[in-house]
This record gives sequence, C-alpha cells and structure tokens, in this order.
Amino acid sequence: MLHGQKNLHPSDPESFITPAYGGRFIQEPVPKYEMPGEGLPPKVAYNLIRDELILDGNSRLNLATFVTTWMEDEARQLMSETFDKNMIDKDEYPQTAEIELRCTNMLSKLWNSPAEENAVGCSTIGSSEAAMLGGMALKWNWRKRREAAGKPADKPNMVMGINVQVCWEKFCRYWEIEPRFVPMEGDRYCLTAEEALKLVDENTIGVVVIMGSTFDGRYENVKEVNDALLKLNSETGWEVPIHVDAASGGFVAPFLQPDLEWDFRLPLVKSINTSGHKFGLVYPGVGWIIWREKAELPEELIFHCNYLGGDLPNFALNFSRPGNQVVAQYYNFLRLGHEGYREIHQTSQDVALHLSSGIAKLGPFDLISDGSDIPVFAFTTNETANFSVFDISNKVRERGWLVPAYTFPKNRDDLAVLRCVCKEGFTRDMAEMLLGDLQHAIDYFTSHPQHTPQTKGSGFHH
Repeated sequence: MLHGQKNLHPSDPESFITPAYGGRFIQEPVPKYEMPGEGLPPKVAYNLIRDELILDGNSRLNLATFVTTWMEDEARQLMSETFDKNMIDKDEYPQTAEIELRCTNMLSKLWNSPAEENAVGCSTIGSSEAAMLGGMALKWNWRKRREAAGKPADKPNMVMGINVQVCWEKFCRYWEIEPRFVPMEGDRYCLTAEEALKLVDENTIGVVVIMGSTFDGRYENVKEVNDALLKLNSETGWEVPIHVDAASGGFVAPFLQPDLEWDFRLPLVKSINTSGHKFGLVYPGVGWIIWREKAELPEELIFHCNYLGGDLPNFALNFSRPGNQVVAQYYNFLRLGHEGYREIHQTSQDVALHLSSGIAKLGPFDLISDGSDIPVFAFTTNETANFSVFDISNKVRERGWLVPAYTFPKNRDDLAVLRCVCKEGFTRDMAEMLLGDLQHAIDYFTSHPQHTPQTKGSGFHH
C-alpha cells in the first residue's frame, strides 16, 4: 500500500501520540510521523504500540481474510527462534535451505508431478510473487518458441477470467503483456474453456486457471481448459500452456477433492502457485511455485550469485527475507501430515456448508456459492430485503464481525455480495452466533421499513 507524507504543524494535536499511562512512564507526547529525538524505554514503546493496535479488528471474527490467523504455540516458538535466519543465505543457513527443498518436494508430490519430469520450485514471500514468477517463465518460454520459429515476439498476451486476483493485473502491466479477460455473464462467474478459447491466439503465453476464486470460492475447471487447449494446439501447432493459480485451492483440493484432476496430472499444466499463509495454515508471508519439470523454468531467469562464498542459484523478485515462515510450513507438514490437513479443512468446509445453508434459510438472502469447493462462499440479498449487502456488513460489524461486501467485476457489477471465508479457528458455535447476529440485523431493518439501502461499502476488497 502506498502512503503519502504527512506535513502537520508541530502544534497540531494530530502530530502526537498521547500515552495512556503518561503519569506512570513518560510526561511528553510522542511524535507520530517523525522519529523522536530520544528513544523510549522498551516497556513504554511496547505499551504505546499495543494500545493503538487494540483498534484493529478481532482476527477470530474476520471472515474477510484468507490469511492464517492462528498457529500452535510450538509453531510460534519455532518462528520466534528463526526470525534472524535469512532465507536467501543458503551458505550460512544450509539446513533452512534443506527444509525449503523438502517442502518443494512435498508439494510437487502432493500435486502429482510425474517423477520422470524432475519438478523444480521455490518458496516466495507470498502467492502473488509466486504467480509473477510463473508468469515470467511463461513469457520467456513463449518468446523463445517464437524466435526459434522466426516469428515476432513483441505482442504477448495472457488469457484469464476477470475474477483473477489483482496480482495478475500487476504482472501484465509490469511485464508489458496484454491481459485478455474472460468477462462474467449472467450466472457464469468464472473462466470456462469455451470462453477462454475465444481469446487465445498464437501470441498467448498461457492461460491462467484459478483453483479457488476470491470472489466466491469456486474452482475453475482446469481439466476442461486442458482438454480444449490440447485440441486447439494439435490443430494449430501452437503450444499454449496452463498456469494454475492455486493460491487457496492448492492446499485444499488434494485433501478434500483428491480425485479432481487439476494439477500436474494434466499435461498442459506447466506451473502451479499457492499460498502457504492461506490454507497452508502458516502466518504470513510465504508462497510456493512449482514447475512440472526443469525445462519449464528458463535458465536465463536464474541468477547464479556468488554470495558469501557459495554459488546461489536464485529466481525471485525479493532477495533477503526471513526463513521462519518456511520453517513454519515444514512444521505443519510434519505436525499435520496428509490426514491432519484433511481433518482441518474438512472441519472448515463442514462449518462453511452449515453456515451457508443457515443463511439461505433466513429468507432475504440467495447463495452465489455454498463452500463446497474451498470453504468460502458468497451470498446476496433478494427482492424480499429492504436492505443491501453493505447495510448488513456494517450492521454485523457492530458486533465485531468483519464480513466483506463488494460488487462483482465488469458485466456483473450490478451484483453486490457478502463473502465468508471459513478457516481454522472459526467454529460451528461461532457460525451459530453469526447466524443469530444476521437474524438480528434482518429484524432491525424489518422494523425500519423506510430505510434506504446503501449502494456502496466501507472499503472492503475481495
């Protein structure tokens, strides 16, 4: 997030933090936007910051975020003990590097990478960086194919649904690629093979397919797109591949829908990104990118750095970064295993299905999805409601709930929804409490028949 400079007059009270316990610890207010001339005792600095953070929302009641908000004490302890490890310094911290290697191997096998194809991968700061690395490999490979065929390589495009996360729009803008978005129409909120193929041509570097849309939690049909592209490539001689954005679904589908073909079992799936700090159950920020075989990661994108006495092959947008999130991911893999992940995500999905069915029974709401893919669903108001989704979002916030309300993209921007992300820590009892608060909100608006529904919200993003 970008922030502008604050130029306040020193006499402006907004320029200072006023300590809550000034009489006990310090006498003078502390400047907000300038570094103080003298430091503070550690306890005072701690209390000042802690008191401000009280104003943040309660993460346990936050159904807006996909990001992990709880880990076991042992995981927290491991992370605390490894804050000082620099993930990039594999010569100084070789065992942390070994743990990263083990994690990429576990993920490649989880996603059914063919043993004979020698998958490669790495950790990243988050799934957005992982997505950009996958996109860069697609562009470089496409350009090499074009140049080898003696064809121009100056007009690359990428095909994806308009429901993609904003990182893909950033990628296309930063790397000068034409984004070709499949729009939403009617009740179709995701990319389909039929609509994708209308936009694919010889300059398409790849098609992005989402396993877990942030708008409504749906899986896009990767197999359908794979089969359609196989046929198109055969007819045209093109080699249009697939990148799967499995930011959420990469840690859900293998455990809840193991027979669903979306991963490296499909030949055109060349790379997959995921977010370890979403349903991978790690505090932010860690992401992962896996290529089905080494040939899919162009050698010219890999930097071999002479760093602290050793060769460091590196492909990343970041350099120095903490290694503790990778350690925490490995902790989860060992601690939970396949069955542990399945049980946690099955519980979250059971809660999501219970909550979505309960919301449907309240009357004024219609479900857009129900949480049967990833444990995330969206719902909207119907003609019986004298309120909007934005009214409901604001009303339940009075009780501490953070339930985002937002409109869908172009062509369906008339549709405004609420979304619930059900993850570890959000229990069935809490779902019952939310249902009760939704009913209270309905009763409130019913008792105010002259209410004018709000048409926009307070800043939630999908």
